[in-house]
Amino acid sequence: MKPVSTDSQPESAVQTPAKAPNSLAIANDYGIAKVNKTPWQSFILAIFSGAFIAIAFVFYISVTTGSDAGWGLTRFIGGMAFSLGLMLVIAAGGELFTSTVLTTIGWVNKRITMKQQLQCWARVYLGNMVGALIMVALIMMGRLFELADGQWGLSALNIAQHKLHHTWTQAFVLGILCNILVCLGIWMTFATKDLLTKCIIVILPVAMFVAAGFEHCIANLFMLPFGIAVQNFAPDSFFAMIDMSRDQFADVNLTNAIFNNLIPVTLGNIVGGGIFIGLGYWLVENGSFSSFTAKEVLEPAAKPEAE
Repeated sequence: MKPVSTDSQPESAVQTPAKAPNSLAIANDYGIAKVNKTPWQSFILAIFSGAFIAIAFVFYISVTTGSDAGWGLTRFIGGMAFSLGLMLVIAAGGELFTSTVLTTIGWVNKRITMKQQLQCWARVYLGNMVGALIMVALIMMGRLFELADGQWGLSALNIAQHKLHHTWTQAFVLGILCNILVCLGIWMTFATKDLLTKCIIVILPVAMFVAAGFEHCIANLFMLPFGIAVQNFAPDSFFAMIDMSRDQFADVNLTNAIFNNLIPVTLGNIVGGGIFIGLGYWLVENGSFSSFTAKEVLEPAAKPEAE
């Protein structure tokens, strides 16, 4: 018997390959959705995200303190633990400044104005800071710095102090590198609608930037104030426990935190995510994409999660 030619089959019986998601189109709508949220909704979701990143840093300190696994492996384990923060943002919903900078795609496509974009960035950054500071207060009241005979708190102080010893240029470049990885992780989630897959996808980019010591401004909005809080408010018994003096961490202060870290790192995060990734992928399309949106590319359109 001769095989039946597919040419004679009805058109409805011939399967056509599914279209791959257009990540640039999804990223465009992703940024526009962030700007279009009400200010109050955006701010509250940003508070949650700031707290999520702080929780991830607590996890990082907990699994790396006292580790004898070796420098690289210890940092890799810590990076895996820190990826919990971005996973919480994706799965539980939140607004995180370092991924919000991808709104540059909507701006360059003239779908949002620069004023709308900057207002969105400002309220998300402020909300992230509030969430991080709430966690600082809770952890100080919980006296987590006394864990492991004070070694947990010593680790936190050493991390904060290390972050303040970067030069301005170094902090700026480490901020660029960090948000390249964060936004690449978010960009990869545009290729799938499955929540579990999204969470798994972001683990290695986050683990990589943490292991390499790149700088994340929202993580630092928790880590630096926490270091300052321990240096100023931890009881003398804590410093006796770790056999160190409070004065050895005198450089962990608000002035150094703002000018030596938060400003250059925040600017670096904007460049790394908003320019290198957002505008970089936009340039791949030479701006020709601006006439369509994700709704016209995907059937049904994928609604990106609030990261």
